[in-house]
Amino acid sequence: MTTSFDSLQPHLIKQRKKAHEICRQFTRSPSKGNLSRLKSLFKSVGKTVFIEAGFYCDYGDKISIGERVYFNLNCTLLDGGSIEIGDDCLIGSYVQILTINHPMSAKARLNKTSLAGNIKIEKNVWIGSSALILPNTHIGQNAVIGAGSVVCHDIEENSLYAGNPAKKIRDLAIE
Repeated sequence: MTTSFDSLQPHLIKQRKKAHEICRQFTRSPSKGNLSRLKSLFKSVGKTVFIEAGFYCDYGDKISIGERVYFNLNCTLLDGGSIEIGDDCLIGSYVQILTINHPMSAKARLNKTSLAGNIKIEKNVWIGSSALILPNTHIGQNAVIGAGSVVCHDIEENSLYAGNPAKKIRDLAIE
């Protein structure tokens, strides 16, 4: 489901500026204190989440992250919609998880409103480097997304998907 929102509202601008500054501080100095400040932005976050430098988000308060999740370098989460990430996920470097979109109509874009859709990533998912996860998608548990893939539709559990757009390559063995 997609919802419309105005990202230029003063309270959203203020919240975004705060989140951006915390992200910049963490990138400059990925210390435990700056990581703690970054995690404080999130709706919920596991105690054993590890985030490398270069992490970026717009607001933080719609991001939920499970336990033992690893974000490699330079990940971007645009969180106008909710982002749910289950336990034991591996997020490769330069991955972008984007809940934001804009109207297709040129006239409608002049209103400067944004469209937000939610993203849910189930447990034990591995997302390869430089993959893009687009709004209104669900990635099933134990799935693997190949590096550089563009996910624009739901992904089956226990499956390998790759390409642009991401297509099913094969089922993965359940061990």
